[in-house]
Amino acid sequence: MTRATGSPTPRGAAVGRGIGIGLMYGLWKPRVLGAWKVPASGPVILAVNHSHNIDGPMLMGTAPRPVHFLIKKEAFVGPLDPFLRGIGQLKVDRTTVDRTAIIDALGVLEGGGVLGIFPEGTRGEGDFASLRAGLAYFAVRSGAPIVPVAVLGSTERRGRLISALPPLRSRVDVVFGDAFDAQERARSSDKGGSGRRTRKALDEATVRIQARLTAHLDEARRFTGRR
Repeated sequence: MTRATGSPTPRGAAVGRGIGIGLMYGLWKPRVLGAWKVPASGPVILAVNHSHNIDGPMLMGTAPRPVHFLIKKEAFVGPLDPFLRGIGQLKVDRTTVDRTAIIDALGVLEGGGVLGIFPEGTRGEGDFASLRAGLAYFAVRSGAPIVPVAVLGSTERRGRLISALPPLRSRVDVVFGDAFDAQERARSSDKGGSGRRTRKALDEATVRIQARLTAHLDEARRFTGRR
């Protein structure tokens, strides 16, 4: 598939990772668990819970590989637009079928890169309670494995200087889970065995993916002692 003109580049994502490392480790104390579970090469999708604005930057700074995140278009305003594009992030319009974002995201995976997705679609409780079908679509279409990621501790307390952020130098846990393949599961739900990306197959895959993500989140909470 041809990527759209001006698509985010691997080099840009690498720059973004460097910035993320500096900011996240400079302002907070990330504790990263299970990073070795992320495949060292090849396409992979990181499915991340989302309860705070720092969750994306935190993952960019703690993941073992550069990440291209699908980010809502509302974040691409003013000087943030060229900055986010420059560090390899993908703008998506959540109100419609954004074909440019789809092409760019699939291009990242076809190029062997890492795609970051908030499968809940927006910031909320961060509990994977309501997933959109986008994650299943990208996993089935690309064949890339999914690695569940739990970011915990970003909402437990408010900072004294900036209440919208966690306290400076506080600990935030980033827990990576075991990679799993959603494609074969989705194919098995197709009676004809053709692996067609039908709505029913994607819906069923989404339910199974949600179960895996929720199980990882529960395990991560138990392991770290987080709520």
